Amino acid sequence: MCKDIISLMNDIGLRARGAAHLLANAKSDTKVKALEAAANAIEKGRSEILVANKLDMEQGHKARLSSSFLDRLQLDNERVQAIVTSIRAIAKLADPVGQIIAQWDVPSGLHISRVRTPLGVIGVIYESRPNVTADAAALCLMAGNATILRGGSDSFHSSSAIHACFIKGLEEAGLPTDCTQIVPRTDRAAVGEMLSGLNGAIDVIVPRGGKGLVARVQSDARVPVFAHLEGICHVYVDKSADLEMAIKLILNSKMRRTGICGAAETLLVHRDLQDTHLLPILTALREAGCEIHADSAVHKMLSDTIPATEKDWKTEYLAPIIAVAMVDNIEAAILHIATYSSHHTEAIITSDAAARDQFFAEVDSAILLHNASTQYADGGEFGMGAEIGISTGKMHARGPVGVEQLTSFKYLVSGNGQCRP
Repeated sequence: MCKDIISLMNDIGLRARGAAHLLANAKSDTKVKALEAAANAIEKGRSEILVANKLDMEQGHKARLSSSFLDRLQLDNERVQAIVTSIRAIAKLADPVGQIIAQWDVPSGLHISRVRTPLGVIGVIYESRPNVTADAAALCLMAGNATILRGGSDSFHSSSAIHACFIKGLEEAGLPTDCTQIVPRTDRAAVGEMLSGLNGAIDVIVPRGGKGLVARVQSDARVPVFAHLEGICHVYVDKSADLEMAIKLILNSKMRRTGICGAAETLLVHRDLQDTHLLPILTALREAGCEIHADSAVHKMLSDTIPATEKDWKTEYLAPIIAVAMVDNIEAAILHIATYSSHHTEAIITSDAAARDQFFAEVDSAILLHNASTQYADGGEFGMGAEIGISTGKMHARGPVGVEQLTSFKYLVSGNGQCRP
């Protein structure tokens, strides 16, 4: 079995490497045609995709997967249409391949250009979100990269059905189907083979999933990784915050979808607001079904809250639970975030421009928001069409990873006979 998996994965890698060269030189119109055809195929294949997803959901319930996990796994007509819309949005983006990032002349008379190029072959390892199949395939295709997709066993049928539709788009555009491959087995050994790089076939790994998956990828991968380990996102309510706005934004940040990485997990409230804002905010959260873990100051005011421990500030709940702390000032809020944040997304609610500027300057996270919900931490909402993930690292890509972030660059140097003295 082990030799069989090694052989299978090496063959996938070899075919992806061959397809990557062809895709890197594909015309923009060809890539757009493939994406539009794939979107149409998914739209027409909606029934088959939903049947496959029903099977995954049934198995998920039998396996007693968490509610947040099942929410990420589930597809319905609206979510399938969102996949279609996302692919069509990516098709409308400017092709990044060949874009001139910068150009200049040097005293020797040479003209130098820095030009975007595809990364090559991207391996995407993900768990329960079947929409990642389409988003990753579409983004990588537009950026000129071949893709090897390895979805989780829990979403195997859904992901396979979406991938089959995507292949129809490649075929219609005349592109090799090896441009976008999905691992046809659920064996965990396939993940290990991908992390090894498949004998140099894979250039970058992107993990999408829980802490366990991402930690393993970051620990074991022998190729570069775009990843975030956790989404411990904070909302800080500054002393000048409008109460009505604060309630609206906090409810959306926490409760819109509790199982996504952009959901708020910690709420920090300026001490000056304890008599005006704190109780209405916490009441609104409770009425929405959110459990509150409170620090000592907040717990003294609301004794029926759950006393927070050190663990709460380090926890990505992915559930209707939020940790709440009172802070003396913006400096204390920034210090708390620096201590416990996963550097994913943080928000400040304030009408004070100076407080906003200080927050933006001093908080070191991939995404910072002012008077907006943390659930906007999404490539689609950023106008990128979609994202392959959100990177919290600082090398190459940070924040939503869209088509531009899925490229590297090379230098094109033109002369007229120069020899270096």
